[in-house]
Amino acid sequence: MFGLPEALVLLLALIAFISVMFLVFKRPMYENMALGLILLVALSGQWGSLGEYLLHPARTSLFYVIFTFMVVAVVFDATDVVGRIVKIALAVIGRFRGGSGYVATLASAFMAALSGSGPGNAAAVGAFTIPMMKRAGFKPHMAASIEMSASMLGNIIPPAGIIFLAYGVVDRVEPGRMSLSAWTLASFAVGGWFLVQKLLLLFVVCRATKVEPIPVEERPTFKSAWREGRSALLLPLLIFVPLMLDVLAEDLLVARLGTEGATAFSDSVLMFTPGIAAVYALAVGRRALPGGRLRLAPILEILRGSLGKVVPVAATVYFAYSISEAFAGLDADKEIEAWFTGLDLNLATLVVIVPLAFCVLGMVIPGTAQVAILGAPVIAAFGSLGGDPLLLAVMLPALTGALEGMTPPLALGLFVTMGIAGSEFGKTAKASLIWVASHLLLSMVLLAGLLPITGI
Repeated sequence: MFGLPEALVLLLALIAFISVMFLVFKRPMYENMALGLILLVALSGQWGSLGEYLLHPARTSLFYVIFTFMVVAVVFDATDVVGRIVKIALAVIGRFRGGSGYVATLASAFMAALSGSGPGNAAAVGAFTIPMMKRAGFKPHMAASIEMSASMLGNIIPPAGIIFLAYGVVDRVEPGRMSLSAWTLASFAVGGWFLVQKLLLLFVVCRATKVEPIPVEERPTFKSAWREGRSALLLPLLIFVPLMLDVLAEDLLVARLGTEGATAFSDSVLMFTPGIAAVYALAVGRRALPGGRLRLAPILEILRGSLGKVVPVAATVYFAYSISEAFAGLDADKEIEAWFTGLDLNLATLVVIVPLAFCVLGMVIPGTAQVAILGAPVIAAFGSLGGDPLLLAVMLPALTGALEGMTPPLALGLFVTMGIAGSEFGKTAKASLIWVASHLLLSMVLLAGLLPITGI
């Protein structure tokens, strides 16, 4: 059709279907992804493989890692360990001009590393930080845009589900090139660069606007904040240190356990690490639980109450994996790669075009759908033109999930913070443009290989 390969026509049809179902009929994304899988199978005549595609996510440890981290985030929220760390940041940074903005950014970054959700991060942290920024002199639309940008780190910093979805895609295109632990560390590095970008831009914003430090009466003393929150600071180490050890000991593990054994060990690290962190959070945060102590019944009730939030996200990721596998069954990535490379684009052009293209797609298509549908062919095309496919793959969450929450009309993160701030859409959308532009610029710099990323 119109000289386009069949796989690309199927891809465009799927994108159009999901866009209409999501934007016009307002159907939940997990439902759209499930129906999209059926549509893809029907159009491609793969009915005999539908069962295999549906079972594929259940056979990979990646899906269980995602689900585990989502459940653990519920435990972190119930024990208020994040709130304790925010109080330490308030005590240390709140005294500086624009300190409320820095507290909002750092708190959102830390919460992102625990929640793995951009819009969820905006709702949980923004309810506290946005009023605080407004009291310090930030205009409502500026406070909303700052928190929106910071919250989208939830889709860039592990354990966001989209990060592990992207790993599943690249592991299919470049099997065995990168361990899961190395991938996770590289994702932390990407998240670190975007955090630096947000802090630097915030410094400029604070200089350009007349904002004040957080009022003294709203700042806890460092002594009290440290006494209450120091035990919670161990949580990031419980998650990060095992990953680092796994990567540093990769050669030793391969020598001792073999390639398959080392891979299984890496998967196990990510399976058990969140569980250990959850047990620690329950131990140090037990006073925040109902009754002020550890009891099984209230913990089960907390987990039961979270099903309405956890299950839809898990189902969306699950069917995204299935769609990705269905495209693999068609060898779609190779067909689209051949067509793409035939356009005779150079790598420098691709470094500019890819972030802009994902930015436009993010206006109507959620990040998980973009990764599932476009991830493999774009990664393959980037590699065939001389780029590092692993580099583009590890950047996918920043190009899809993060931009999805920042660019209207989808912009879930923007709408959440705008509602909390009580700001006008027009002013808030304009204020968000500086964050979107700087996000795109850093994406291009990283894709060009101008900044180092650990693990690649």
